[in-house]
Amino acid sequence: MLRSHCFCSMCPVVSSRAGVCLLMHDVEPLKPSNTGWLIADLVSDTFAFGWSRTSVDAALLQLLDDPQWQPFVVFPGEFVEPKRVMSSVDGAGKSSRRPLFILLDATWTEARKMFRKSPYLDRFPVLSLQPEQLSRYRLRRSKREDHLCTAEVAALCLELAGDARAGHALDAYLDLFSERYLLAKRGLPVDAENATHAAVKAFL
Repeated sequence: MLRSHCFCSMCPVVSSRAGVCLLMHDVEPLKPSNTGWLIADLVSDTFAFGWSRTSVDAALLQLLDDPQWQPFVVFPGEFVEPKRVMSSVDGAGKSSRRPLFILLDATWTEARKMFRKSPYLDRFPVLSLQPEQLSRYRLRRSKREDHLCTAEVAALCLELAGDARAGHALDAYLDLFSERYLLAKRGLPVDAENATHAAVKAFL
């Protein structure tokens, strides 16, 4: 991001009970349009690990076994055996356990491969989202409009977990990132008084 378009001072201040675990494919963390870091800005309990087909980070396995968390693999239910699929976070594990949403941060093709080749995730329920709106993300375009970017998925998960304020803040922060990124790319100035900025300021 160009310094003239930086928005570090506008990171929303919110709290959340849920946590997020990012499994990041290959060079995904290095892409300037990646939205995983937006989640880490807002959700204090965000964990990120590189994904490998042949090995698993010991720290990741330790996190998944931590009794304070109830992990959910976030993935479309149409590709999973029905008995694993859930549409809400209620009823899985003990109510005192905090939801931990495992997001496969990758392109759709890569994410499907990651899901199939990560047997250590097979013991966890799969949260299948049914978003009511099409993706608003404008920096990379999927061939299917119902495919959401990582930050949009996280925002929906937070809302399902009862962290609605955090979910709304993440949506607003994503819109701000997308707007400033595209303005910088096109050499256009920032309008700090528009509706996008006002939405984020509500969480500062």
